[in-house]
Amino acid sequence: MKKLVYLLAFSIALISCKEEQKDYVTFSGKITNKNSETVTISNPQFKFNKVIKVAEDGTFKDTMNVKDGFYRLFDGKEATTLYLKNGADINMTLDAKEFDETITYTGVGFEESAFLAQSSLNQEKLFGDKELMDLPELDFRSKVSSFVDDFNKRFEGASLDSTFVANQKQSISGLEKYLTKMYNDKQYIAKNLAKGAESPKFVDYENNAGGTTSLDDLKGKYVYIDLWATWCQPCKNEIPFLKKVEEKYHNKNIEFVSISVDRQKDYETWKKMIVDKELSGVQLYAKEDKAFMDAYRVSGIPRFILLDPEGKIVDSNAPRPSNPKLVELFESLNI
Repeated sequence: MKKLVYLLAFSIALISCKEEQKDYVTFSGKITNKNSETVTISNPQFKFNKVIKVAEDGTFKDTMNVKDGFYRLFDGKEATTLYLKNGADINMTLDAKEFDETITYTGVGFEESAFLAQSSLNQEKLFGDKELMDLPELDFRSKVSSFVDDFNKRFEGASLDSTFVANQKQSISGLEKYLTKMYNDKQYIAKNLAKGAESPKFVDYENNAGGTTSLDDLKGKYVYIDLWATWCQPCKNEIPFLKKVEEKYHNKNIEFVSISVDRQKDYETWKKMIVDKELSGVQLYAKEDKAFMDAYRVSGIPRFILLDPEGKIVDSNAPRPSNPKLVELFESLNI
């Protein structure tokens, strides 16, 4: 009977040990041709930042208590994405001279990180295809669809965390939409915003000097348009340069038009900034009308556009005032 009790107690102990998961991850590896004396593993969202010493021979090892999720490893020059979970014991090797191409993982719980490393290589190859965005539409869609299918096939038979899989499926769907948007925008720009094409219009934008102004009101001169907002620091950084260019071309055959795309809540800030920074040129407020920006496929500001006296496009993405090429462009047009 005692023997039976001992066996039962021993079995319970084994089950308990088996079910107990370490509350930390062990991460080790070796870096050939190391770039730094340390590697850093971080996740700003989790407020996690761990610096690990790299030995003279390139080896490193540490244990970390983590929240399950994605982390970035930075070697002082390049970075890669990891997926860490407590209980894992992951070993990484790489050659820093060929960083992405040589990353390998082994151990317990390495599969997600290895999946990410391969995805990074595949994605780099896809984005490195300089002809991708110029392909006929059917060929473009076929190539992207093939990329997505290959990505999804890698889930088959793989031992991966379910949360990780859901995230990656969402990620590849987002990437497909992003590539499609990039392609559609490029084709649209090539067709509708090419040099010599009639410019999209804006109508009755509020003019700080009084009344309203439409694009057609500006015909007869070159028009250099600045799409900006008071909250946009890069936009504000261009103001001193824009002032110098305006001064240089004062009384020339060109109109400098700044269009604020601020929201209504920042309307008074816009009015005040015109006074405080002594902004010149034609200062317009778009009144939250996005039609003109959408027509130019504006995805970020500041954005500059140059039109000719007939209202046709010279450059739908013209150089910024801080770029010497802007003056070169003006001089080539004998403005």
